Amino acid sequence: MTSAPSVESVNYQPPSWAAIVAAHARISARIHRTPVLTSASLDALAGARLFFKCENLQKTGSFKIRGASNAIFSLSNEEAARGIVTQSSGNHGAAVACAAAWRSVPAYIVMPRNAPKVKIQAIEAYGGKITFCEPKVSSRKESCDCVQAETGAVLVHPYDDDRIIAGQATAAKELLEDAGDLDAVFAPVSGGGLLSGTCLGAKGIRADTRVFGCEPERADDAYRSLTTGTLQSLESSDTIADGLRASLAPRTFAILRRHVDRILLVSEEEIISAARLVWERMKIIIEPSSAVAIAPLLKPGVVASLNLPKRADGGAPKLGVIFSGGNVDLSSLPWN
Repeated sequence: MTSAPSVESVNYQPPSWAAIVAAHARISARIHRTPVLTSASLDALAGARLFFKCENLQKTGSFKIRGASNAIFSLSNEEAARGIVTQSSGNHGAAVACAAAWRSVPAYIVMPRNAPKVKIQAIEAYGGKITFCEPKVSSRKESCDCVQAETGAVLVHPYDDDRIIAGQATAAKELLEDAGDLDAVFAPVSGGGLLSGTCLGAKGIRADTRVFGCEPERADDAYRSLTTGTLQSLESSDTIADGLRASLAPRTFAILRRHVDRILLVSEEEIISAARLVWERMKIIIEPSSAVAIAPLLKPGVVASLNLPKRADGGAPKLGVIFSGGNVDLSSLPWN
């Protein structure tokens, strides 16, 4: 694992295209190559041709298994035997527990007390050993450090890890391979592992594909970080997009500063509306964090405001959207 860069580092080298290809080869037999779906009705609302990478249909219910399995299967037998420790709001924890079970080693997961029950149950079902902490970024780290000290387990950070980023990049790699010449790709952003990987995976295939991050207004640290040029943190957030409550790390901030075009913010109401619309029109379940990636495109005039280049075929823009996960607590749906 490459050491984390300082915020202003110009020497940090993100995972190479060769590392992403190697990650894909390492994990492809263990994960799903998730489908890319389309929706004529959502195309009409957005004024674009949309291609949805459905990681909500991925093993463990989210894209997180890509990075977790790449990181854990990159470990030596001696390292893996010590067990794996991580912090997570849910999806990464489930992915780590699952991949650790594949290697027959223990997984220790630190997660906030207010994590959705469906995500807690998933981690337990994969055999993960949960330690609960307060729903604050500092509490997660402190608790994770304590568990690591007690167990001697190897840390697999949810996003501040080149192996994780290379694994997450395989989602965008597949999307571009399957959907072709996309003008832009949209992905949610929290700690930045998926968005960083999306930048590297998409541009590795088509260099002029633009990449946009999508973020809740109530958890806007990535927007503030890239606007100010200084890494911002968010101690806690009450956004319904529970998978997007983390803050960027120096590593992901460095990648996004170089490669992401813009961060688009959405309100809680827009997140809920987008999730419901996808459920109704596409007949698939996505969690609120996934809905953050489509919500901006449903606002009137947003696609036009992105100033995407005119296509040679004269058609509407071709846009990829990564649905990051589908782990929803059905007992607490926001439109009940």
